[in-house]
Amino acid sequence: MGMDTFSAGACIRFGWETFKKRPWFLISSYILYMIVIGGLGAMLAQIGRDGGMTGALTTLARLAIDVAGGIAVLHFFLKAHDDIEHLSLSDFTKFTPFWTYVGTAILYWAIVVCGLVLVIVPGVIWAIMFGFGLLLVVDKGMGPIEALKESKRITYGYKWQLFLLGILSILVVILGFICLIVGVLVAYPVVTIAMVHAYRTLQQKQTIPTTM
Repeated sequence: MGMDTFSAGACIRFGWETFKKRPWFLISSYILYMIVIGGLGAMLAQIGRDGGMTGALTTLARLAIDVAGGIAVLHFFLKAHDDIEHLSLSDFTKFTPFWTYVGTAILYWAIVVCGLVLVIVPGVIWAIMFGFGLLLVVDKGMGPIEALKESKRITYGYKWQLFLLGILSILVVILGFICLIVGVLVAYPVVTIAMVHAYRTLQQKQTIPTTM
């Protein structure tokens, strides 16, 4: 897909076509991920149910698991986009860079929340503008500031299409819920691959202004 044909619909179609190449593997991998993350979270919640120091430590452990899971998901779907035929469960076991990811996530959400508090619209714009920050941290090993600046750079001029992609992704997930919830197991991989495709496509831009 060339840059002149970049569109929200094209990204969703790419996600669907990629999903169809290995649907059962993607579905089973997602189920296994939910079981592992959910199981660990439930176990830690049970251990820390009495509160106190144990409760605080288990809460921190659950947060760490959520972060590690988020990183693993990005690694997995970057590989799914780039080389679906050779995707394996081992691509779900990469948990770095942990602290850079945490720092970027905190900075990203601080910016978005500040924008939402201002008048909502800036928050939406900034959420799109810096939305590829975490992908850049995982994919390119960038630091928080560098990743957010690069996200701003590659999204320049494409915020409207990225906004539409977000809306389409929400609709696909809602459709998945309507389809007896089972459809979410299809919708999640499709929209995640679609987002990665938008990221990969916008990386190919050659000349981009440095201001908004």
